[in-house]
Amino acid sequence: MTIFSERLREERKRLGLNQADFAKQGGVKKDAQLNYENGTRRPDASYLEALAAIGVDVLYVLTGEHSASTLSADEQMLLAGYRSLDARGRAGVLGAISGLTQTPAAERKSKSQVMVGGSNNQQAGGAIKTTTRTKKRAT
Repeated sequence: MTIFSERLREERKRLGLNQADFAKQGGVKKDAQLNYENGTRRPDASYLEALAAIGVDVLYVLTGEHSASTLSADEQMLLAGYRSLDARGRAGVLGAISGLTQTPAAERKSKSQVMVGGSNNQQAGGAIKTTTRTKKRAT
């Protein structure tokens, strides 16, 4: 299997189509689609043009680079803003995304952690160990 065939399959699945329906949209038979997805054949331009009309990111299938036209308006705005940042700003955005996409501690089944930011993009952190003390009552 080639990288091209993997990306083609990925786009088909993204659109929620089975191989027969995807092949029909591209103007080919299911066997041709199977050959494209297992890497034994390459499609022609008319097939790719037909798939572009149904929302396949043909640039991504061919090169691995996503086309800006397949991004939503929000994604385009985020990408444009990110590209306008300097290195420090980009690091901050990536840190924020990383913090927002981490699995909650309850699901991780691990200790809580604290990260403290510093100057020059330095961070310090570590696990938090909690203990409970009980007071002995005088008898």
